[in-house]
Amino acid sequence: MKALTATQVARQFSRVLDSLEQGGEEVVVLRNNQPVARLVPGAARMTALEALADLYRTLPDADGAAWLEDLRSADRPAARELYDPWA
Repeated sequence: MKALTATQVARQFSRVLDSLEQGGEEVVVLRNNQPVARLVPGAARMTALEALADLYRTLPDADGAAWLEDLRSADRPAARELYDPWA
């Protein structure tokens, strides 16, 4: 945890945000040597593919196969290009 004065944070705001984003380290803002605020990194971002990566582990095999078959039978070009991740 890094402690910076309010003046330091104000003067180096972009640098502080960059260190939060890249380093993930918490910053305590001090005024008159007393902590007045805490800056913490935001929640990690995830793509839809990353979020759904474990989905196949939660579906029973029969349900997964039925879901895949429903997708393939849909009248969409993208559905025909799907492959079976459970195979």
